[in-house]
Amino acid sequence: MTSLHTPPVRRRRIGVAVAAFGLLAAFLSAQPASATPDPGDSPLPAEKVDGIERAEAEAAIKSGEIPGSGEVVTSKNVSHLANVPKGALQGTNSDLAFQGRYAFAGNYDGFVIYDISKPKAPKVVSQVLCPGAQNDISVSGDLLFLSVDSSRSDDTCNSTAQSATVKESWEGVRVFDIKDKAKPRYVAAVETACGSHTHTLVPTKKDVYVYVSSYFPSASFPDCQPPHDGISIVKVPRKAPHQASLSSFEGLFPDGGFPGDPARPEKTPTSGCHDITAFPKLKLAAGACMGDGILMDISKPERPKVIDRVQDVENFAFWHSATFSENGRKVIFTDELGGGGGATCNEEIGPEKGANGIYHVSGKGKKATLDFQGYYKIPRHQADTENCVAHNGSLIPVKGRDIMVQSWYQGGVSIWEFTDSKNPKEIGYFERGPESTAMLTFGGTWSAYYYNGYIYSNDQRGLDVLEIKDKRTDSAKKVRMDELNVQTQPDYR
Repeated sequence: MTSLHTPPVRRRRIGVAVAAFGLLAAFLSAQPASATPDPGDSPLPAEKVDGIERAEAEAAIKSGEIPGSGEVVTSKNVSHLANVPKGALQGTNSDLAFQGRYAFAGNYDGFVIYDISKPKAPKVVSQVLCPGAQNDISVSGDLLFLSVDSSRSDDTCNSTAQSATVKESWEGVRVFDIKDKAKPRYVAAVETACGSHTHTLVPTKKDVYVYVSSYFPSASFPDCQPPHDGISIVKVPRKAPHQASLSSFEGLFPDGGFPGDPARPEKTPTSGCHDITAFPKLKLAAGACMGDGILMDISKPERPKVIDRVQDVENFAFWHSATFSENGRKVIFTDELGGGGGATCNEEIGPEKGANGIYHVSGKGKKATLDFQGYYKIPRHQADTENCVAHNGSLIPVKGRDIMVQSWYQGGVSIWEFTDSKNPKEIGYFERGPESTAMLTFGGTWSAYYYNGYIYSNDQRGLDVLEIKDKRTDSAKKVRMDELNVQTQPDYR
């Protein structure tokens, strides 16, 4: 049974959110965050493409090089099993998390819980209306966490957009009780400096530590002051989540990090992190921090320490996310050139910008270092009307190989192997044709993750379910997880 909620919240300033279907239209019109490379609450403004580019795109579609608008194409080893269109929440679809037979899908208007016990026919269990970009999502036990990186009038689910220049504005982490999947309950809100663009869970038996990534401070923002060269850490007691609180702010860049290059404005200077992936079993974490890639020691979860830092001054524009290999000896960093809104998967941009960077982890413990090996980018050129760049993905836990599935916005879903780090290659794909052949339009898949035998993609057209049948990936079907937050990497072994 589908239900839509605007749940109450128990927080530092006592208040109750009112559930009201009549307010849905007002909530869905919330304005985007003012300083974020990722898309806002509503699709990016359309950008007209000149006549030559439009003609080239239309010619490519006619010749079969690029699928027709909305047309689904796959490699022979990939099947499209299902699509569940967006329901009441019409905002931008964002990240995914998994637990048991459920998938949890973030959306700039809130989140959706799906029953995926039958992957060919997922069912909506509940839809929670709680606007706030990006609503990056994760789960741990009976708790669900959302990141809010758009300045709001307050921390309730019926807040409205309000300038970050107003001291009373709120951004940060929301915590829900999901013991009853049909009726999630909002139990806590913690404000963090510069909001929470993304977050990463580092769970312990007693508490859940939440590493909060945010950036783009401004002297005009009372709660987001420069230099902001670090991450907020929120501590959530499992037995008393309503007591969630800010534990500390940990500086990661005492020298300020990558300063930027005035001659190359597409290269973003470091002022915080965009995304962090923790590998608790190895007591390591990898951070994608705008102009820097970092490796951290998290043996003390409440006090992460940087042990190595790398920069790619030639090609990377915006260090976006990180993924460890199964044994933790490799890290894949993504470059979100163009902030997710640009057409960067064409011949003009080339194969090394807006790509993945493959790094080896040399040494152990606090002496580990990151060593560059090569780049991977989808080999299929996209139309100049399609936003496309490396985005969120996860490992496919295959024995003896390094294989990953990954979203590329309108570039679709790519399944690729990096066992040979210097010679990565695509082994399967799924994509749709352009949303438009007349203008650059935002769309496509935000996150594509492998979970218990299937690939789930949170696309702007809804939740897609894919299956790959290939001898190189078949062994992954034997791996079963009770819970998966991709930014908290499990020990698949």
